[in-house]
Amino acid sequence: MPQYIAFLRGINLGNRRLKMEQLKSLFEEMKFANVATFIASGNVLFESKAKGDLKLAKLIEAHLARALGYDVDTFVRTREEGAAVVAFRPFPKAEMELPTNTLHVGFWREAPSAELAHALEDCKTEVDEFAVEGREFYWLCRIKTNESKVWASPKMKAVKMPSATMRNITSLRKLLLATART
Repeated sequence: MPQYIAFLRGINLGNRRLKMEQLKSLFEEMKFANVATFIASGNVLFESKAKGDLKLAKLIEAHLARALGYDVDTFVRTREEGAAVVAFRPFPKAEMELPTNTLHVGFWREAPSAELAHALEDCKTEVDEFAVEGREFYWLCRIKTNESKVWASPKMKAVKMPSATMRNITSLRKLLLATART
């Protein structure tokens, strides 16, 4: 049975506090198998006979909205797609391995237009750089991410990004290791 990863946007932020046991139960109610959560930030591993990332995302979003009373944007990838995301090297090796740099991966539902991809990549600063590959975007930050001003910049705000969720590449690597053990 195919393995999937659901990346949930905004879980355990603000007033959206949810115990991972409850989240696991909500996924089990949808008849998914081998459900496991990974760190308390909206990462759910599961198996399903159903196919299609968008179909699964819509099913999960509808069920969570009914159960929780609020919308939870959901981005689904197969385990293989997750492995490809982690293996992709959008920036020079030296930049990606520098311990002071942080790499984040953003997940969209579908690949952006060429115009949107270019507009995001054009938001590059001295400390921030972006790359788009398929349904993901990569953000290389050369300072502490909470000190970056790129997301508040007028140029970034003009991009009009579709809904997305981001994860640190280190967390994604650990998540992929966890899926290999399930």
